[in-house]
Amino acid sequence: MNIKSSLIAGSALAFAMAAPVHATDPELLVFDWAGWEIPELSAGFSATHGAGPTYAFFADDDEAFQKVSSGFKADIVHPCSQMVPKYRAAGLIEPWDTSRIPEFANISPAMLSSSAFVDDEGVWFIPTDSAYTAIAYNTETVPEADVASLAVFQNPAYAGRISLPDNTDDVWALALLATGVTDWTTVTEEQFTAAADWLRAVHPNVRAYWSDPSELTQLMATGEVQVAWSWNDAVALLRSEGFPVGFNRTPTEGVTTWFCGLVNIKDAPGSEDKAYDYVNAFLSPTAAQAMIDNFGYAHANTAALATIPAEALVAADVDPVTGILLPQVPKETAMRDRMLEEFELIKSGF
Repeated sequence: MNIKSSLIAGSALAFAMAAPVHATDPELLVFDWAGWEIPELSAGFSATHGAGPTYAFFADDDEAFQKVSSGFKADIVHPCSQMVPKYRAAGLIEPWDTSRIPEFANISPAMLSSSAFVDDEGVWFIPTDSAYTAIAYNTETVPEADVASLAVFQNPAYAGRISLPDNTDDVWALALLATGVTDWTTVTEEQFTAAADWLRAVHPNVRAYWSDPSELTQLMATGEVQVAWSWNDAVALLRSEGFPVGFNRTPTEGVTTWFCGLVNIKDAPGSEDKAYDYVNAFLSPTAAQAMIDNFGYAHANTAALATIPAEALVAADVDPVTGILLPQVPKETAMRDRMLEEFELIKSGF
C-alpha cells in the first residue's frame, strides 16, 4: 500500500464509520473497532455460514459503551479489558459458555487473572488481541535521543507537531508514566493531579488528537506530525508504505500495554450459535496470522501465537518489552469516569 492508497483507505474508513452497518450475515452483528472486518479474522465463520458476520463500527471504547448502553442492539462487542467492569455494572453482558469455545484453554492465563473477567458467575470476557502504546516518530527528522524519554511531548522543538490519541485510557497511561506512576489501579489524589497537570502542559503542543490509526498515519505521512503516542497498527501501516517510522517501546519512563477481547451482549437479537462460531473463528491460528499481518497485534491464544515465527513478532514490535510497563488492566469505574471527564476538559482548554 502506498501513501495515496492509504489516504483513500482513510476516506473509505470515514464513510464506513458514518454508515451504521456493513451487512453480510443478518443473524450476527459484531460491534467492533473500525477496520476489524478483515475476512481472515472470521474465516471459520464464513466457511460454515457462507458469509461473514454483519459489522457496525466504533472509534473508541467510550463511544461503543455509550451506544450499547443507549439501546444499540449488537450480539458481540470488542472492548478493551478496562471497560469490562462498566459493561458488567450496567448489566449489558452475560457470561460465555467456555465449554463451547475449545481454544479458551489456550488463552494466556495472565489475561484472565482479574475477577472482572472470571468469577463464580462465569467467564465474562474472552481476550483476543494485545499490543502496546508507545512513541512513534519520523526517523529522518527526529533524533533517537529525543524520543528516549516521554519528555519529548513537552519538547518545544516539536510544538504543534505531536499527536496523542483521543482515547482516555492511552492518554492517561502516558501522563501517569510521565509522572512516575506504573500502576493505575491505586492512583492517589496527588498522582491524579500531577498527571492532569502534565496533560495540560502538553496540550498546546498537540497538532491533533487522533481518533483512529488511519488518521494518525495520514498526519505522519504528510509531515504534519513528527512524534506520536501510537498503537502498533499505525506504525505497521506506515512501514508497509515505506515511511521512515520508528517505534520506541523502551523510553526511560516506560510505555503501556493493553489487551482487548469479546463480550457477550445480554438479550442479543441474533443467533447465539453463530456468536460462538464467530468467537471460535477469531481464536483460531489463522486469525493470529491475520492479526499480525493487518494490525501488528499479538493474539491472546498462546497456541495460535506460537505458530507465528519469533522474528515476525519482533518485526511487529509485539515481542516482550524489557523496560517499564503500565498494564491497562481494569481499574475502579469511578476513577476511569473521572479521567474521562478531566480529559474532555483538557481538550477543551480548561
